[in-house]
Amino acid sequence: MEQHRAAGVGPPLRVVLVDDHAIVRSGLKAELEARRCEVVAEAGDVSGAVEQIERARPDVVILDVRIPGGGGPGVLRALKPPPPTLAVSASDERADVVATVSAGALGYLLKTSPVEELVTAVRATAEGHPVFSSELAGHVLDLDLADHVADREWQRLTDREREVLRLLARGRAYRGIAEELFVSAKTVETHVRNILHKLQVTNRHEAARWAMERGFEG
Repeated sequence: MEQHRAAGVGPPLRVVLVDDHAIVRSGLKAELEARRCEVVAEAGDVSGAVEQIERARPDVVILDVRIPGGGGPGVLRALKPPPPTLAVSASDERADVVATVSAGALGYLLKTSPVEELVTAVRATAEGHPVFSSELAGHVLDLDLADHVADREWQRLTDREREVLRLLARGRAYRGIAEELFVSAKTVETHVRNILHKLQVTNRHEAARWAMERGFEG
C-alpha cells in the first residue's frame, strides 16, 4: 500500500493536522493536498486533536508541539496507542524534542524545513520510519531512539499479543502456546498474524528474535 501511494497509485494518505494557528494549517493543507495527501481533520488544541484523531483514524498525524491544553505530548499520551505521528514545530529545544518523542511521536521536523522534506517525512512516518531534522541530531542521540521506537511498537500490541510474543520468544510452538493460554491453535495463528503486521516482520522467527533482542521475552 505504501509503495502504491508513493508512486501516486491508490488512495492518498489520510492526515490529521494539529496546530493552533489556522494560517499554518491552511498552508500545510494546501501543500499536502497538492501532493496526494488528504487532510481529513484539523484541530488547534489537545482536546480537539484527541477527538478528531480518534474519529478520523488517520494514516499519519502532523502535530505541533506547543498547543493549548497540554501540548503535543498531551495529545500523544491521551491516545492508546497514538497513530504514526510527525511533530512539526518551531521549537528546537531539547526538552520539547525529548518530551514529544518519549510520548510517542515517531519523528520531529522544524517548521523551517522545506515543503518537499516535510512531504517525504509524512510518507516515511506513515510507513513507520523515524524522521528528524538534521539540526536535532544531538537531541536524537541523547534519546536512545532505538529503545523509544521499540517501546512504541510493544505498546501497539494487545495484552494477549504480548503474551503470545513472549511465548514465541521462549521457543514455544503454536500448540504449546494454545494449551498454555487455553485458546485454540487457530486463535494463536491469528494473534501471530497481527503481531507480524504491527512489528513489520515477515515470520514468527523474526518476531521472536525481535522480542529477545529487546528483552521482552521475560
